Amino acid sequence: MESKARLNNGVEIPLLGLGVYQTPPGNVTEHVVSYALKIGYRHIDTASLYGNESDVGKAIHQSGLRRDEVFITTKVWNSDQGYSNTIQACEKSLRRLGLAYVDLYLIHWPVQGLGDETWKAMTKILRENKVRAIGVSNYEIHDIEDLLRASNGVTLPAVDQVEFHPFLYRTQLSKYCKEKKIQLEAYSPLTRAKRLNHGTLVKIAKKYEKTPAQILIRWGLQHYLVVIPKSTHQDRIMENCKVFDFQLEQGDMLLLDSLNENLQTVFLD
Repeated sequence: MESKARLNNGVEIPLLGLGVYQTPPGNVTEHVVSYALKIGYRHIDTASLYGNESDVGKAIHQSGLRRDEVFITTKVWNSDQGYSNTIQACEKSLRRLGLAYVDLYLIHWPVQGLGDETWKAMTKILRENKVRAIGVSNYEIHDIEDLLRASNGVTLPAVDQVEFHPFLYRTQLSKYCKEKKIQLEAYSPLTRAKRLNHGTLVKIAKKYEKTPAQILIRWGLQHYLVVIPKSTHQDRIMENCKVFDFQLEQGDMLLLDSLNENLQTVFLD
């Protein structure tokens, strides 16, 4: 699990992480993150919206790992956007996590009319070393273009975190981010279990003697994505990290690529 990608500012991010979206705050999150760190995960993705930053922080502190051994992502929520609000939101997240800095800070969703000021705040936070890299989440190409125009292209987002899997294969966004050297990161890479029984996926999984979930994660890795599956079950957390000992053949990659149906499983409420 040592595989990493280098972001456009030189910071290295582990290719596989654990997401804690909808993981209940308290003991559940703390135990899940503790277990993941114990078996080798070094990348944890949370957000202020999730309400479990403090539990992620407790697990990190109790892990015995050095701070620089763990990559932590959190995000500024929509109602906290704007210049001064974003700066305050970052401070609150750091306090809840019990950390001096986070490795990656993301704008959780694009909010019309606030993106420019929010991004200015993000660049300030970056200069002050409260975060090591900044980026966006749920941004489409036009959202990123708006951001770049507002900042005169001075500071590129390091990451765009979006829902991404064979059933939501965002080819244009993928191409655009590669050209701009923005790292794409995939949340809900397992389709929130909505397509784990798909016939083509099951057939490919049997061929490699892997689970459908492992095939989906491997597909993402071979598309040069950072992949952050979530689970609260120890056996699945273990299963999800056993994806570095095989390679999908080109024919199988193309077969999976062909499954796109624009299936979106996460929506802004």
